[in-house]
Amino acid sequence: MSGEVSVLGLVISLLFVVLPVVLSFVHRLALARSVLGAVIRALVQLTAAGALLVFVFESDTSLLWSWVWGGGMILFAAYTVYRRAPEVPGMFFIGLRAFTFAAIVTWGVLFGFAIVEISPMTIVPLTGMMIGNSLNALVLVARAAAEGVRENRDEIEARLALGLSSVDAARPVLRRALRTGLTPQIETLRALGVVYLPGAMTGLILAGMSPFSAVRMQLVIMYMVLGATCTNVTVAGIGVIRKSFTTDHRLAPHIFR
Repeated sequence: MSGEVSVLGLVISLLFVVLPVVLSFVHRLALARSVLGAVIRALVQLTAAGALLVFVFESDTSLLWSWVWGGGMILFAAYTVYRRAPEVPGMFFIGLRAFTFAAIVTWGVLFGFAIVEISPMTIVPLTGMMIGNSLNALVLVARAAAEGVRENRDEIEARLALGLSSVDAARPVLRRALRTGLTPQIETLRALGVVYLPGAMTGLILAGMSPFSAVRMQLVIMYMVLGATCTNVTVAGIGVIRKSFTTDHRLAPHIFR
């Protein structure tokens, strides 16, 4: 296979890691330890994932394990956004709900319309792509929504005084937060194929797939990511807004801290 990398090739590729380490020492960035830690962690995690994938991809392994893996990725993603945005109350459950909805939309379209075949080799990688490419947007929206409510609380309270519901009073904040989360993904889609060739397409071509087949698969993935990101940021944004108010449409106490 033309895209296969030997163990020696992997070892030689560590030369790329030397560059940020040297840069860190030259400019005293204090990042060398972080870089080496990240490289080692990625090596261990991906090796472990590869070993598990060998088991999951076996022909006699139940498809249930692929769905379990997908559910595990959703749980870990929710924990990751909680770690990255601890200042947002209820972030774990907001993230869990958002990723679950995004997974339902992703699986429903891809498998419900038979765009791709249901198999371990589609469930696990596509779920990972959906989560990995929409995670940053979810964190951005959650932070933007929480900060927007705090920074505009006077305006929101004025709207509440006029009789608007909490969701309507915070709608301008939600609108700005959603734009913050969706804009990077839209710009990435615009640059596709002109500024860069995405990883999935490159990998398929290296694996021997024809360029046009790789293009079709990559477009499906990018459209999937855009839809999943839209679902994620919408569910997360609305979740953060609702968490910012009490049940009787008043700003929650944590907003004033």
